[in-house]
Amino acid sequence: MIPFLFSIYIFSVGLQLFFILFVFAKVNRHESPIHEEITSEGVSVIVCAWNELENLKELIPLLDEQDYPNFEVIIMDDRSWDGTHEYLMKECSAFQQVRFIQIEKTPAHLSAKKYALTLGIKSAKYDVILLTDADCRPQSKEWIKGMAECLLPEKQIVLGFSPYYTERSFLNKLIRYETFITALQYFSLAIKGQPYMGVGRNLMYRKSLFLENKGFAKHTNIVGGDDDLFMNDVATAENTTVCLNPDTFMYSVPKRTWEAWYRQKTRHLSVSKYYRFENKLILGSLASTQIFSWILLFVLIPFTLETVLLYAVLGVFALRLIAQWIVFAKANQRFDNIFKSATLPLWDFIFTLYFLMMGVNNLIPRKKKMRWK
Repeated sequence: MIPFLFSIYIFSVGLQLFFILFVFAKVNRHESPIHEEITSEGVSVIVCAWNELENLKELIPLLDEQDYPNFEVIIMDDRSWDGTHEYLMKECSAFQQVRFIQIEKTPAHLSAKKYALTLGIKSAKYDVILLTDADCRPQSKEWIKGMAECLLPEKQIVLGFSPYYTERSFLNKLIRYETFITALQYFSLAIKGQPYMGVGRNLMYRKSLFLENKGFAKHTNIVGGDDDLFMNDVATAENTTVCLNPDTFMYSVPKRTWEAWYRQKTRHLSVSKYYRFENKLILGSLASTQIFSWILLFVLIPFTLETVLLYAVLGVFALRLIAQWIVFAKANQRFDNIFKSATLPLWDFIFTLYFLMMGVNNLIPRKKKMRWK
């Protein structure tokens, strides 16, 4: 039994090492592509909002003052009752680049956000669409410019980065580390030529791409997936690029209660079952081999204490940990140090428990609800 478990352990740690050294490390070597000449192609920024009055008061001025020669901002006011419509009616005229569309009713069988996004994209003046959310804040006035510079003539999609603000709580630390791992995975695989998702808080693609693929038609009745499922459908090695220019980072307000975070995570994870098979295989392999690496480490140590096998058990795990520490710490610097690199081993273990918990949770059937967030 021990030789069999040891073989599983070596395979798991070995696969983890492969991804760390030959996939995740690509983020550290990536240079965001830039047009040889500064582009002035028009950009339509779309923000969907449902009862986001206070956030819009902060976000709209930041978007309006973006340093880019040719853009518009479309606020999709989706049935808000918190005074959003009154605010937009009164204040929008003060902003040169901003206009809004009010949605009074959403078809019962459609996801509200996808419906709002579809209307916004169809009404966009320009072919280049840049998405963000009402609770996001651009890192600089160069956000639009930096993202547009990455949209080379042969590309149709730019994946941007959206970290969360730092707060003093364990939940916030967990959210930020999970954001780091997710970004590391989808950026590195996109750089490798296997894009599979994007984050709607900072995502650019062409309107023509959206219309040619009939938008969200394949998954209109699925609650989430307005960003990752659409990317999973249309993103390819040829049409997708990654933007890691710090000026383009779009910070977001994190969930502040465990209930809100749990609801968000279960929705996100439930969407992943609609990914392409190869994407599910890669992500499933990453999660399962991390779980096996940690669990079998603790299982094998007591049975190999007085044997030479103990050195192999500890040695390969130490090799994985050191390689991970080096690669992840450097990637963390590129991602604006969203967690403390010194705490990586602890978070790697905590995230193993997270994978276990969410994996079991995802097997539990739930009634679908057309929630916004």
